[in-house]
Amino acid sequence: MKPQTIHPEGWAPALGYANGMLMPDGTLHIGGQIGWDKDKKFAEGGFIPQMEQALANIAEIVRAAGGDVTDVGRLTWFVKDKDEYLAHQREVGKAYQRVFGKHFPAMSMIIINDLVEDEAVLEIEATAYIDRSAAPGTSD
Repeated sequence: MKPQTIHPEGWAPALGYANGMLMPDGTLHIGGQIGWDKDKKFAEGGFIPQMEQALANIAEIVRAAGGDVTDVGRLTWFVKDKDEYLAHQREVGKAYQRVFGKHFPAMSMIIINDLVEDEAVLEIEATAYIDRSAAPGTSD
């Protein structure tokens, strides 16, 4: 069995990268997601809308692989503005729970200087475990 590229239906093409790679052992590696939607249009309003969109993108990739947000075991956040994050922690928590509910995987946050997409204010990558016997297109 080879790794399977995961690309949610209806999303604009991923050029030069994969949104997700489902490995034969069930590990799902989710590439860094930024605050744009399936058409690569950024959420308006700054940090909180972009953060919620990035998390929603992760959730959609996990679901496209046959899992759910509770299968996510790790999130790594890359944030351009530490002060903006700290100033909005209550809103961060509310937006996070709208997507992930009360599921809190292992998390790291790294403060960075910049991202490839100029409009992006953060990027979040994830690792999940998907039961391959339940994943679409993986039965023997």
